[in-house]
Amino acid sequence: MKPVDGEGACAQTRAPHRHADQRNRPSAVPIKSARIVSAVAPLTATQVFTGWSFDPATATAVVVLAAAYLLGVGRATRIRRWPPIRTTLFLAVGLGSWVISTMSFLGTYDTVLFWPRAIQTVLLLMVTPLFLALGMPLTLLMRALPPTAAARLGRLGHSGFAKLVTFPAVISALLLGTPFVLFFTPIFDAVLHGGTVDTLVKFWLVGVGWAYYWTRLQVDPVPHIYPVLVSMWITFAEVIFDGGLGLLLMLGHTIIGLEHYQAVRAWGPTPSADQQMGGAAFWIIGDLSGLPFLAALFRKWVRDDEERTIEVDRALDAQEAAARVTAATGADATTPRGTAEAEPDDGMQRPWWETDPARLRR
Repeated sequence: MKPVDGEGACAQTRAPHRHADQRNRPSAVPIKSARIVSAVAPLTATQVFTGWSFDPATATAVVVLAAAYLLGVGRATRIRRWPPIRTTLFLAVGLGSWVISTMSFLGTYDTVLFWPRAIQTVLLLMVTPLFLALGMPLTLLMRALPPTAAARLGRLGHSGFAKLVTFPAVISALLLGTPFVLFFTPIFDAVLHGGTVDTLVKFWLVGVGWAYYWTRLQVDPVPHIYPVLVSMWITFAEVIFDGGLGLLLMLGHTIIGLEHYQAVRAWGPTPSADQQMGGAAFWIIGDLSGLPFLAALFRKWVRDDEERTIEVDRALDAQEAAARVTAATGADATTPRGTAEAEPDDGMQRPWWETDPARLRR
């Protein structure tokens, strides 16, 4: 055997201890994903504020949508003033919540802990799309486009396919079924590894959520107008489904992604406690997101009722004016002898709710 000098012997003696220390260090867990290849430290209060990561797909989408929206506002304001509140809702709250959901600590730890993934899912599905829809992007687009292109877009929006896809039962099933499919199918295992599947799922959440709120709020042109009460009843069903999913996650016997979570971290809550926190967060945030939605629906209900009242008042005023003209003309004419005398007009009319065509059809 080859002799080993003192320094080499010391190095060989120290090497196993150094490797053992590195294996036993719990301060960092290597995570591989399409976004980052680095060590993710245990989640602490400091990491909640500083644990940000960069998501190229989200960043590109947010920048493109923000630039397009601002460009549309610039063109639309040449013809008519655009409400600043709509711009704030779209840019600051809608796109801002998208960035926070995917690039804050929620995005950094969405493959390490379940509860950040649950919060991220409910934000992308029910919060970000709500405020994007309240920004009225389609109305802005139609105002900014040339008349020919706007008319073509309007015809496309009223096509049979658009009416089928946005039918309340169809779009509601897509929204309510998406989290169940995500959490309880092999899709979730693919999402935990990051990459293309993870990116596509996040865009799907925003897309299907926006389509739902677009057709339920009806602040933008829609393929078919449904009564506000339909949206309210669907909202109550959504609350039940959110609660059911939350309870299933908290009380279910199956731990989602158990092998993955055990492999990627040796710190933090147990997988069972992690899933319980995620289920509770999904339930609470999902229900809270319904409050601004209901407020927007109620506001639209009141405005629609006011507009309907104005239309009815105008129609009654026109009928009254026509009756007065007819009465004045008849008074000047000579009534032939032997004919029955017309019943005098006392100026009274039937109440509007007895002549309103919309109510008579019910």
